[in-house]
Amino acid sequence: MGLFGFGNKKEGGLMDVIRCDEADYLVWKWSPTGEKSRKENAIRYGSSLRVKAGEVAVLVYKQEDKMMDFIEGPFDQTIKTANLPILTSIVGMAYGGDSPFQAEIYFINLAGSIRSQFFLDWFKIADPNLPHLSIPVQVKGSITFCISDYKRFVNHYRMRSFDIEDLALQIRDMAIRYVKTAVTGAPHDLKIPVNQIERGIDLISTFIESRVKPALENDFSVSMKRFDLSEIKLDENSDSYQELMAIGASQAATIQKQYEVNMQNMEDMQAIGAENMEETLRIQREEAQRRQKLATETSYLGAHQLNIQGDVARTAAESLGMMNANMGFGEGGGMNPAGMMTGMMMGGAIGGNMANMMGNMMNGMNQQTPPPPPTGAIVQYFIAINGQQSGPYNMAQLQQLVQTGQLTPNTYAWKQGMPGWELAARIPELMSLFGAVPPPMPPVPPAL
Repeated sequence: MGLFGFGNKKEGGLMDVIRCDEADYLVWKWSPTGEKSRKENAIRYGSSLRVKAGEVAVLVYKQEDKMMDFIEGPFDQTIKTANLPILTSIVGMAYGGDSPFQAEIYFINLAGSIRSQFFLDWFKIADPNLPHLSIPVQVKGSITFCISDYKRFVNHYRMRSFDIEDLALQIRDMAIRYVKTAVTGAPHDLKIPVNQIERGIDLISTFIESRVKPALENDFSVSMKRFDLSEIKLDENSDSYQELMAIGASQAATIQKQYEVNMQNMEDMQAIGAENMEETLRIQREEAQRRQKLATETSYLGAHQLNIQGDVARTAAESLGMMNANMGFGEGGGMNPAGMMTGMMMGGAIGGNMANMMGNMMNGMNQQTPPPPPTGAIVQYFIAINGQQSGPYNMAQLQQLVQTGQLTPNTYAWKQGMPGWELAARIPELMSLFGAVPPPMPPVPPAL
């Protein structure tokens, strides 16, 4: 967009046609000769003033207080006192209707804007963690501004010998100052590593825009339409950049090794935990089997006693037969009195023992009944507490767990013989435990 232009005289004669035919402009000064001039122009009453929609014509009169008339488009009329109230108060009616007056005429394009590009050559930035390494960097971008409040803009500059090229240059210099400050401080203020600063271009651009926008409005009376940071380039050939990348690679390797060590430790701990769980389950399983076997053997203790006594009786009978053979007649068919006496004595003793044994056996068989299973020794449950297997517990211990709140109807439980884990509320043997929990204690009355 053209920053500044001057009009050409479109029509000859005594009267001028004052208008702006520029296609792309922001502020344009009219001149009857088409030549650039910082002087006022002699304007005649009756000249034609044409202002298109979206434009504002500003007539600046040569007075110490710089009085002005504003004509908003669309407007196409001759210049006269009726439509220029400020001019009327200046020249009055003393000169008639065709007397010339001095004024500068500016056209302001309210829909236009100016895009000012900037370029920052090599300057250095440093990472806060490595302040001894300064990396050269280049920055490119642009700033686009417009005039949204034309009265404020005109009052700010008073439009006397105004040059918008100077304004664009001032705005560009201001933008460069903010850009350099923001990029230099980005590693510290925005926590962006220097070697990744190009990835943070959007974040840095937004950061700069938030500071440039109010400065444009307050210092230059213009509005910022957009701010673009197009490139942040590091000098990859510099020694400091190469050293920075080497440090980054070393840190990345260290982090990777630490990650691998942590993963290996986690896997080892998981394996140890699994082995411990398996060993715990094996021990608990063997203990449960031993308790069950002991309970079964206790139930059939009488039958074991009968078997042992029967074995003793058979052994005694076999011994008696052998002794009878030794007590027979000697050589020649003679009787052996000593052998006979010994046999009679042993036979009597064994017979008495067998009689007593048989009597005891009969009494034992008549009186034998399986003893009741000991309380808490047979019925033992494992329960799940906080996702971990715990137990086994007998019924008395389970009752204590109910009272402490560790065993609830929604707790999973299992015992030997069950196909799998089941909620305690669904196990008839445990349902009675929950009905025996005492109600909450009544509140303590306040002390008088």
